[in-house]
Amino acid sequence: MEKKRTITRRDFLRGTVYTAFTASFGSPLGKEAGAEEKVKVVLIRDENVIDQQGNIYQKIVRQMLDRAICELLGEEKPIQAWRRLIKLNDIVGIKSNFWFYLPTPLELEAAIQQRILDVGVPKKNIGIDDREVLNNPVFRSSTALINVRPLRTHFWSGIGGCIKNYIMFVSTPWLYHPDACSSLASIWNKPLVKGKTRLNILSLIRTQFWGRGPHYFDRRFVSDYRGLLIGKDPVALDAIGARLLQLQRIAYFGEDRPTDTTPKHIFVADEKYKLGVSDLRRIEVVKLGWTEGSLI
Repeated sequence: MEKKRTITRRDFLRGTVYTAFTASFGSPLGKEAGAEEKVKVVLIRDENVIDQQGNIYQKIVRQMLDRAICELLGEEKPIQAWRRLIKLNDIVGIKSNFWFYLPTPLELEAAIQQRILDVGVPKKNIGIDDREVLNNPVFRSSTALINVRPLRTHFWSGIGGCIKNYIMFVSTPWLYHPDACSSLASIWNKPLVKGKTRLNILSLIRTQFWGRGPHYFDRRFVSDYRGLLIGKDPVALDAIGARLLQLQRIAYFGEDRPTDTTPKHIFVADEKYKLGVSDLRRIEVVKLGWTEGSLI
């Protein structure tokens, strides 16, 4: 029921103009693969997670999350897996994303919150927030963070992914916009965040694979991909996410149509800030569930 494969450099460079695109990222793709341990991420998809009316089926979201986290952590039961991430005395902030056009699905937020409650964390010690995290008492006193957001293109950073989702933990987010948001990973060293993230989740239930200009949204460029991508390494998730968006553009346009910005912050997060792994040769993607049209 599951298939394991490692995305290679050859996979990453496949496409019409992606060789030039990835060259601008710097050295990770140019280095020879060593014997380093690979980072594991889990991709799970279910064709029934979106119904015929376009609604997200909450029960299936919960099942997808359960199965993916068990695979990621090597546990048989979801509660066992969550107990490895969250302790009874933790104060847990679920850092979501509330962008109007493509927010983190409420069904996914609810599934995460329920599992944290199942661990035994009191509801008063669980918060879900995005733009008000600096003023939210749960986040200000948090001991654990769950990072969850949808995957999409982004005018300033190339993609909106796990790394960028923490930009609301600073009071001056615009200061991180220069140079394609290359310094985003530095936010992960801020006291409010550093060392607290227990799990990263990219919602791929719907993804926006192309756009031009700030706050751009067009339903034509949204894919009902029906998946979740989870892991402990935010850089690895974003690297896979960037590759997926590129493949979705190729599938839609017949070519890798340029976006406003190259997501160089992913590779800077690896090379400069040592936040995680951006080299796709060192990322193992475990694929679960529905495989039709998976692209990666």
